[in-house]
Amino acid sequence: MSLLPSKLLSLRPPNPIPRLPYSHRELAYPRSQTLQILCAKRAGKRRYPSEKKKLKLKKKEILADVKKTNKFEGFWRLSKLGVPVSEDPGKDFLGVSDGLLQVIAKVIEFPVASLLPPEAFSVVRKSFDARKMLKEPRFVYIVDMDVEKLLSLEPRTWDFIDRLETKVGLIEQLPEIKVSGGLISIVQDCKRVPAGTVSGDSRDNDYSASEGSHTYPTSKKPKIAVVGSGPSGLFASLVLAEFGADVTLIERGQPVEQRGRDIGALVVRRILERESNFCFGEGGAGTWSDGKLVTRIGRNSDSVLAVMKTLVHFGAPKGILVNGKPHLGTDKLIPLLRNFRQHLQELGVTIEFGKRVDDLLIRDGQVVGVEVSDSSDKLHSNSQKWGYDAVVLAVGHSARDTYQMLLSHNVPLVPKDFAVGLRIEHPQEVINSIQYSSLASAVQSGRGKVPVADYKLVKYIRDNGDGSTGTGRGCYSFCMCPGGQVVLTSTDPSEICINGMSFSRRASKWANAALVVNVSMKDFELLNLHGPLAGVEFQREFERRAATMGGGNFVVPVQTVTDFLDGKLSVTSVPTSSYRLGVKAAPLHELYPTHITVSLQQSISMFDEELPGFISKDGLLHGVETRTSSPIQIPRSIDTYESTSLKGLYPVGEGAGYAGGIVSAAVDGMYAGFAVANSFDLSHGGIETVFDKTQNAGIAKY
Repeated sequence: MSLLPSKLLSLRPPNPIPRLPYSHRELAYPRSQTLQILCAKRAGKRRYPSEKKKLKLKKKEILADVKKTNKFEGFWRLSKLGVPVSEDPGKDFLGVSDGLLQVIAKVIEFPVASLLPPEAFSVVRKSFDARKMLKEPRFVYIVDMDVEKLLSLEPRTWDFIDRLETKVGLIEQLPEIKVSGGLISIVQDCKRVPAGTVSGDSRDNDYSASEGSHTYPTSKKPKIAVVGSGPSGLFASLVLAEFGADVTLIERGQPVEQRGRDIGALVVRRILERESNFCFGEGGAGTWSDGKLVTRIGRNSDSVLAVMKTLVHFGAPKGILVNGKPHLGTDKLIPLLRNFRQHLQELGVTIEFGKRVDDLLIRDGQVVGVEVSDSSDKLHSNSQKWGYDAVVLAVGHSARDTYQMLLSHNVPLVPKDFAVGLRIEHPQEVINSIQYSSLASAVQSGRGKVPVADYKLVKYIRDNGDGSTGTGRGCYSFCMCPGGQVVLTSTDPSEICINGMSFSRRASKWANAALVVNVSMKDFELLNLHGPLAGVEFQREFERRAATMGGGNFVVPVQTVTDFLDGKLSVTSVPTSSYRLGVKAAPLHELYPTHITVSLQQSISMFDEELPGFISKDGLLHGVETRTSSPIQIPRSIDTYESTSLKGLYPVGEGAGYAGGIVSAAVDGMYAGFAVANSFDLSHGGIETVFDKTQNAGIAKY
């Protein structure tokens, strides 16, 4: 199986939270430029000499530290422990099995595995490895061994612990470290509670903002508006509310209960609610998606663990803390979001569903509030003005009207590379067979011992953007949904845009994934599209073409993968699709410009070399997938998260161009919440001061 690089998108790591009080700065209008998509770091033998040297120095430092420690104190981390499928209880068992004890005993050279007490070991990570190079598929574990508990329960292990030697990445001694908690406990550690704080009306029309500084008087809570209830908005709201700010969460869509009914009306009766659909509503676009919690910003970083533990606090299964590919599914996300909402309301957060922010209220270069109207009011005839001291802008990547509004205030929007393509669907049994061979029968529609098979693929095609050989263009699979279905994510009836989703069990008989290629300003200009929103217009162009190809009424154009590769439409009878609003055979090879189509064709052919059988009569391509990430980035301060052009505005999350998925968006919202809290002097230290206490740079990341 080919692995996706650790970085395909230009995702900036979480910004450090400032320790200095807020101060105004006049900043020049930044130069417009296209943000580049970064490729993966080199690994193994492909590492650059400088990288190899750094790794050697790091290993020396770790080994030097080990000599100073007592082997019989703290924990030892045992990594890459492989347990054959035949000896493991299966994917849903996250404890210490007899098979795992056998492997642990071998690693520490203890002769009788049955004498090892399971209580002395805890599973940190469990993943599944079915690569063809292995003699047998296996579950791979990372386990922490509590030495003191082990010795108290089985003293005969003393000699074997004494002989343990550090092997970086395999056997490492952990120092005594504080285990990072969920976000709520972290905020409590940083909280500064001024005496005699009072709350003002969070929707006071006589809006006024602090002049000069955001250091707020202790007699009044700062009033903060958070626009958007996706992951970044929810986590920013949680941080600020826990710090005691007067928070109003404004969401153009509906709560998950009503949103579910609106989505049902779309699927059954073809009624598209423009403000309550697969993109807009409580939880954001990720709610009715696959619910992936995989991230490329540091799987065991304290910020990610804080987000994961917070999700568990609100109802997510504890297994997401251990599973190598954590995933929730829509059915698990809906009750989680209800619990999240209830907690915010108990903290005093005012949640306004069905309210669209149409404009910002600005005075002397600073945001002092927002103008809102009912989402159902297309004419904005019943708008209201609500005053705030700061606005956290946490909209999603489909909030195109918000981008237009920002431009009207001369807020710079920097065009950003993203990816477009098609979504391919196979019978899940085909993918199971390709990946697992004879073990495919053990999947059992998500109820068996092994996970439903998935894949991650990436190739680099060389072209100049016009079909001729030149610079590289990344082509990769995106948002792979095993046991899922293809869904409509359009926000306009004249456009067709699709995505994939699945439930927690992943029991559907289909597997789907987007196959996409990177596009940049160069591609936009070939269609005579210019300016900050060129990427948005690029998306719209092909979403409208797809709607035309489908014939309207939300019918999706499809083409067999073999016909797409041959550049012809030979059949009108196509394989069954999971898409419930109907499909129509169409020449998808004519939808995109030639150079994009050729890149897709070449990458699909290369994907088949890695996954033989990927190109088959059962493979069906659906059009189009265009909203893989935000087409713009809203410039902000690295230190304060504040807009570089408009004081009091804090752009965060995926819509602002700083995240790509549930977890990274939540982390960005969390850090932004701390930044805003710091600017109002609500905390006695930034979030990085807490994580500095718990982070251990010497232990290999898993």
